[in-house]
Amino acid sequence: MLLEPSGTEAAPTRLERDSLGERAVPSSAYWGISTLRAVENFPVSGRPVGTMRSLIWAFGSVKCAAARANTALGLLDPVRSRAIEQAALEVRDGNFDAEFPVDRIQGGAGTSTNMNVNEVIANRALEILGFDKGDYAELDPIDHVNRGQSTNDTYPTAVKISLQSALLDYGREHQLLVDSFAAKSREFAGIVKIGRTQLQDAVPMTLGQEFGAFAETLREDLARMSELGPHLKEINLGATAIGTGITAHPEYRALVTRELNELTGLDLVSALDLVEATSDTGVFMLLSGVLKRSAVKLSKICNDLRLLSSGPQAGFNEIFLPAVQAGSSIMPGKVNPVIPEMVNQVAFRVVGADATVTMAVEGGQLQLNAFEPVMADCLLESMEWLTSACRILRTKCVDGIEANEPVLARRMAESVSVVTGMAPFIGYSNAAKLAKESLATGRGIRDLVIEYGLLEADRLDDLLSPSALAGVPHPVLAP
Repeated sequence: MLLEPSGTEAAPTRLERDSLGERAVPSSAYWGISTLRAVENFPVSGRPVGTMRSLIWAFGSVKCAAARANTALGLLDPVRSRAIEQAALEVRDGNFDAEFPVDRIQGGAGTSTNMNVNEVIANRALEILGFDKGDYAELDPIDHVNRGQSTNDTYPTAVKISLQSALLDYGREHQLLVDSFAAKSREFAGIVKIGRTQLQDAVPMTLGQEFGAFAETLREDLARMSELGPHLKEINLGATAIGTGITAHPEYRALVTRELNELTGLDLVSALDLVEATSDTGVFMLLSGVLKRSAVKLSKICNDLRLLSSGPQAGFNEIFLPAVQAGSSIMPGKVNPVIPEMVNQVAFRVVGADATVTMAVEGGQLQLNAFEPVMADCLLESMEWLTSACRILRTKCVDGIEANEPVLARRMAESVSVVTGMAPFIGYSNAAKLAKESLATGRGIRDLVIEYGLLEADRLDDLLSPSALAGVPHPVLAP
């Protein structure tokens, strides 16, 4: 990554050393040799860690909290500490996102990400103190920035913090989508239509009830999301390598958790058993399962929107989705349900990500799971995509849906499904015969009931009222 185009002068470099040897690093880079090796080793997705804004924010918070805790314990001198704190807060604020080039998918349980963070903070701190980047004799990425820490406690802690932020964003957009469907439910409350089971005509309902069900099924997922809070708030910071706390001061665990809470505003708690917390990644599978459930339900609703809007001549044609773009390069005038289709595809991706997270959780061995990077990538991407999908579905589709009232009214007038509500009064056998005759002759159920003298006209009108057909309590329904 240091090669320059032919005919150009090579950029200035500095030499850095690690246990594997010596390498030249661009003088301007805030990252160092560990990051250089990781970039060379993991050219996988082409998506750098710096694109995971919430994770970088979380890591900056973790490193700042660690510096404060170590200073309070007399393990880090105040001058270095202040520089590390300032650098960590600048990282947290997004000033150096471009300095995190390590690929999101990496071996080493997140060590490359942790070292990328350590190096950027160390070199920015050196700059603050008036030293050159790479002058690690004055301030070292490991001895000072990473003091009392391990990738195995900082990385999962930062991931859990970032997941809470992403889940909060998703929850907000999800709630707005619920509200949009609920508003449509109220708007369509008086519009009667035919309900369907197994794609066959069933019994009457209102379009408002149909959209109200969409709102409620999504609202249920908000409750499931809120239940994840306590699990994501349990952290293992202070566990260091495997949970024994080796290299960390006995009081560090409590101090760093307190400092981190002040920095993040979260109510994080230290796990009761740090060995268990370091090896167990079940919380990520739990979150992934909730996201999968949410995605699948969103996708099912979008399937329904596509069916209900299908046509306009040979489909259901019961609702109109907003037309947002031309639908075909060959068929003039065609408009497709592109927004629900987009949501379907997001859901497919989330389901696939859940399978990845499941296998990654299962793949852990002994005192550590090495596969948290792919879990973080999947979970953060799933929530990012779902957040965008909900926002786009709401603003470009649901908010603008209209009912095709003439078609709905005509189908209700022609439908034999209304006979189901009469069965308690005329008997199931009579109702079945009326349905069969209506379908065969095209005559309306109301006319046949009157002709056979099965019900008086006034009572029949009550049974055919929108409130009765849609299951709303009505006094005439008592046999």
